[in-house]
Amino acid sequence: MNLPRSLRKLIESFEKLPGIGPKTAQRLAFYLLHVPQENLDDFSQAVSQLKEKTILCSICFNVSETDPCPVCGSQTREKSMICVVEEPLDVLALEKTNVFKGSYHVLHGALSPLNNIGPDELYIDSLIKRLNSKSWPVKEIILATNPNMEGEATAMYLAKRIRAKNNKIKITRLGQGLPTGADLEYADETTLAKSLDGRKDF
Repeated sequence: MNLPRSLRKLIESFEKLPGIGPKTAQRLAFYLLHVPQENLDDFSQAVSQLKEKTILCSICFNVSETDPCPVCGSQTREKSMICVVEEPLDVLALEKTNVFKGSYHVLHGALSPLNNIGPDELYIDSLIKRLNSKSWPVKEIILATNPNMEGEATAMYLAKRIRAKNNKIKITRLGQGLPTGADLEYADETTLAKSLDGRKDF
């Protein structure tokens, strides 16, 4: 079956998105055929303005509409505490907890030699430069990279770089272990080991 060129082009565009296979791309494209034109116009405008209306904060490198971003520009956030994350979505997840009141630094990835991602491809040097701030002396760095091989390697590399620059800064790692509501019998060995290592007074 020969699809119209415009429909085929849309399917090909969807296939380029992460996590979207050929079947899903086809379903999305055919779904949009039945959407009112007004909604399609809003959708296309949102996509076209995505790059135009967003920038990276020059301090933390989170995605924002302003520079500095609302977090870095806030007078109530604790600037002496920086939480280092891999992606902007990680900031969103942490902000939803309404617990963390410090600032952030987004690396935009993690060290991955197999994928040719080294320190120069991430915003690591910018983080090191923030340690010299006289306006907002940094007291603690929270390494909130993902608990996988790349995230652990990135955390270890960052800790080494930070200590070489300023060994008085406290370096912490997010607690890892059993999620709330989980059963021990379903947990893997690594998770249980992390839970035991990260135990605290009760």
